[in-house]
Amino acid sequence: MTSSTGTTEIIGILGGMGPAATADFYAKLVSMTPGHSDQDHLRTVIWSDPTVPDRTEALLGNGPDPTPWLLNGSRVLREAGATVIAIPCNTAHAFVPRIADHVGLPIIHMIAEVARHLTTLDPTVHTAGLLATTGTLRAGLYQEWLQRHGIRLLLPDPTSRQDQVMAAIRAVKAGDQAAAAVPLADAAQQLSAQGAQAIIAGCTEIPLGLPTDAVDVPLIDPAVILAQALVRRVQAR
Repeated sequence: MTSSTGTTEIIGILGGMGPAATADFYAKLVSMTPGHSDQDHLRTVIWSDPTVPDRTEALLGNGPDPTPWLLNGSRVLREAGATVIAIPCNTAHAFVPRIADHVGLPIIHMIAEVARHLTTLDPTVHTAGLLATTGTLRAGLYQEWLQRHGIRLLLPDPTSRQDQVMAAIRAVKAGDQAAAAVPLADAAQQLSAQGAQAIIAGCTEIPLGLPTDAVDVPLIDPAVILAQALVRRVQAR
């Protein structure tokens, strides 16, 4: 079966981390796909498993390793026909090296795509701010990839603002997006005041709670960047 895009690519979404972020990512993938009919869109398999243990707790040594769940989800997607995997969870990318050689499918690395995207912006971004889970910060995911492209990274104050960011992320996961807006906007504005030329919404819950007009510099949504990368991959084939 081949869609009118002329490809047999089937995108596997390894989700559930959390469910609202997975649904939001799929909506963004649909909106990023050029087309005028159902048949112009991408074939997609979604595995949304909210039982995956908390990634931040695992990275902080306070919870079980989510790797077996990620491996299982990847196998479910492969058996369902997926030809490529996308993981719309920033913190889960800390565990990608543990599963990549066992999945049997390419994994589009969201954080690598964000780093490349920042190098294409005009004016050029030399300093970016990051709002993310404590697990993502502790794992140094964005620090590693942005450093490869010569981009300096600013982080929220660990003794005050980062706790607010985590509380906001939990609020979004609990369905209270309104409660997340003010603390996320405050943290973003602090990073902007320190010289950030762009703010990375480095947790897929953050764009659900942080309006783009609450930030006076570009707000980078990694889920959008990942969706665009998938569309480019399909179009290239």
